Amino acid sequence: LAMRIKTAYARYRQASESLAQTRALLDLVDRLERVAQARYAGGLAAQQDAIRAQVERTSIASDIAMLESELQSARVRINGLLVRPAEAPLAEPRDEAALPALARLDAATLRERVLARNPQLAAEAARIRAAERSKDAVFANRYPQFTFGVSPIQTRNRIGEWELMFEINIPLQQKARRSEQAEAAAMLAAAQARREAIATEALALLGENLAALEAAHRIETLTAASLLPQAEVTLQAALAGYETGKVDFATVLDAQRQIRQARITLIRTRAEARMRLAEIERLLGDEL
Repeated sequence: LAMRIKTAYARYRQASESLAQTRALLDLVDRLERVAQARYAGGLAAQQDAIRAQVERTSIASDIAMLESELQSARVRINGLLVRPAEAPLAEPRDEAALPALARLDAATLRERVLARNPQLAAEAARIRAAERSKDAVFANRYPQFTFGVSPIQTRNRIGEWELMFEINIPLQQKARRSEQAEAAAMLAAAQARREAIATEALALLGENLAALEAAHRIETLTAASLLPQAEVTLQAALAGYETGKVDFATVLDAQRQIRQARITLIRTRAEARMRLAEIERLLGDEL
């Protein structure tokens, strides 16, 4: 449940931040449209520039409508996981704690923690113990069972006699007994096989999510430190060049799309890292 809530919150944050960035880009496109119309009115640009700006604006407005729908869906999903009414108000996403450094995500250490603390493996270990006890009880029926009893016989106000009872139960149904023993052994083997299968699957999922988390870390670093600043510089240069007539409108649109893609990639990568971390914590049965 914690993993599902964290995943839903990551999607909620992603939709919220993507919506904010897209709205900011819509303001930029509005500015481009005004510049294009002014240049067209002054005979410095073709009417096609203003039309292309309007088309771009409509496309971004469509994306905003889609993101608003995703944001509402994320709200409903979180409220459902928290057992709240679907339309209950939800606070805006806040800044989260930084992700754990990659140095802390040692694969060997995490594998040991998964094998020691994974909830599913703990449940299977309990089933194995139950199967072992059942097997021991069935195999104990191979031996005769003895029952002794002593009871007094009271006559009026005194005990005049004693009664002694001795009972022996000899297992003669050998075929049925052997069937019970085989069933108990098979149940134990099945429980052990299930645990091994779950352990193998959990370790495979751990490796997969660790690799994805490391990739998200690298992509986030490259995007934030290199791609996004470069895209912002390119856009500013393209805007200045278009206003002075040194570059065409297509160059400005391409620069706008590049910075939009860089910002959305950064937001999506951070959300992906959060979801991968939530899955790793589910496998560990604990927070990192």
